[in-house]
Amino acid sequence: MLANIYFSVPLQVSFPNGVTRSFESVHDTVDFLENEWPLRHGERYKRARDKCRAALYRMTPVAIAREAFVAACLEAGLPVQGLPPAWHRSGPSSPPRMSA
Repeated sequence: MLANIYFSVPLQVSFPNGVTRSFESVHDTVDFLENEWPLRHGERYKRARDKCRAALYRMTPVAIAREAFVAACLEAGLPVQGLPPAWHRSGPSSPPRMSA
């Protein structure tokens, strides 16, 4: 099994039915492209599929695979945006107070 390779900036994709989905790793995108992609054609879809597969084997930089996935989403009419890393999304936290 290949190690999961995470994006430095995760992605959130919006679907026409109002559902949103987060993609945090190359494996997430490959699985989606190969099993759930709404349009199984298009130049950007094919490039994203190939670049994301290559990134799993460390033959393409993760940033290139991520950019290809974003381009495929836009080609398919799926709005996409970057998300803060998971540790930023866990909610507000404040440092523990020190007693005097």
